[in-house]
Amino acid sequence: MNNPEVTIAATAILDTQRWLERAVIGLNLCPFAKAVHVKGLIRYAVSEATTPAEFLVDLKNELNLLANSDVASVSVVYDTTLLIAPYCLQDFLDFNDFLGKADKLVAKMKLEGTIQLANFHPQYQFAGTEPDDITNYTNRAPYPTLHLLRESSIDQAVEAFPEAEAIFEVNMETMERLGVEGWKALEVGKTT
Repeated sequence: MNNPEVTIAATAILDTQRWLERAVIGLNLCPFAKAVHVKGLIRYAVSEATTPAEFLVDLKNELNLLANSDVASVSVVYDTTLLIAPYCLQDFLDFNDFLGKADKLVAKMKLEGTIQLANFHPQYQFAGTEPDDITNYTNRAPYPTLHLLRESSIDQAVEAFPEAEAIFEVNMETMERLGVEGWKALEVGKTT
């Protein structure tokens, strides 16, 4: 007998990996993603939370795990974490409201300057854009997702890619060329 929770979690990870490979790496939306992906340094954590409060607890646990692992140690397996929420925060406005709580948690845990949060959502929308604006797709993932990044890793990546501030503009141009039909052809949404 299949455990549906295991199936949903496994599917969420596979969907997220496919999005990372085809969109983030495939379109070079983040020039730093390929190295950590190829080296197997990304932790994919699927939250079972059904409420924002439960998701905040899972975020705290993941922040502790990442903050308390020694990046220089041979025993460290992950450099970054994708915390996936397949059961909650499906509405982008709710997710956007949650981000303030997530940032407060990082501050409360005294992790500002140590760990940075990036966010992705299936309906991601930048301020001042229409919902169907193709530029929103740079931050669209199959599920509500928080990316926990070590600041030290960001610093190293920026040293290797000195024009990091140009990434946003290049991504907007990439998405404009691709268009919505091109994005759909990537097949990077949920499979469930």
